[in-house]
Amino acid sequence: MKLYLLRHGETAWNKKGLFQGQTDIPLNDSGRELAVLTRQNMPEVKFDRVYCSPLCRAVETAEIFLEGRFPLAEIKKDPRIIEICFGSQEGASIIEAKENPEHPMYNMLWHPELYHPTDNAESFEQVVARANDFLRNEVMPLEGTCENVLVVAHGALNRAIVCAAGYKEIKDFWTVKYLNCCLTTLEIKNGEISLLKEAEIFYDSSKFYSVWSEK
Repeated sequence: MKLYLLRHGETAWNKKGLFQGQTDIPLNDSGRELAVLTRQNMPEVKFDRVYCSPLCRAVETAEIFLEGRFPLAEIKKDPRIIEICFGSQEGASIIEAKENPEHPMYNMLWHPELYHPTDNAESFEQVVARANDFLRNEVMPLEGTCENVLVVAHGALNRAIVCAAGYKEIKDFWTVKYLNCCLTTLEIKNGEISLLKEAEIFYDSSKFYSVWSEK
């Protein structure tokens, strides 16, 4: 069974370089175009199950990406795959956090293993735990029933699934860039998980990608 992890398209907050987290920001026009290009350029796959974060940027990405696919799998929203919560720092500047060692998000970006969230934000351990619950208790039992499962979610959440699968440690959380609409592919066979491709893109990133659109 193949498990495909798709990150949502670009939003205005991605473009401005702001921490987004669980704030419900819609796609911008570039984000919609990225979803279309990814659909057009990715090899055709028939998805037996589709799961989606409940945030609108993920839902719209899923709808655009799946447009024209028959039969169209039902999109099931699952709260376990919502993006990591940044608490009161949602809407704050990523570049300011990167450049200021005193900023509460500095370690989150540069030393995730040392990050201690405040103001009801989530820790990396918490987001990996719910990603693991989703992976082990929702997706893996589908082996033998489904051939291809799609998850449309977020940069941190998709990385957390890779962590839960055993292919990334928290200290290395950000080492691979997850551009908007990037696709990570895992295989589940006989209860074992293999990472096949990570953060693959199907468009010319030089025309779209902003260095600060990670979160």
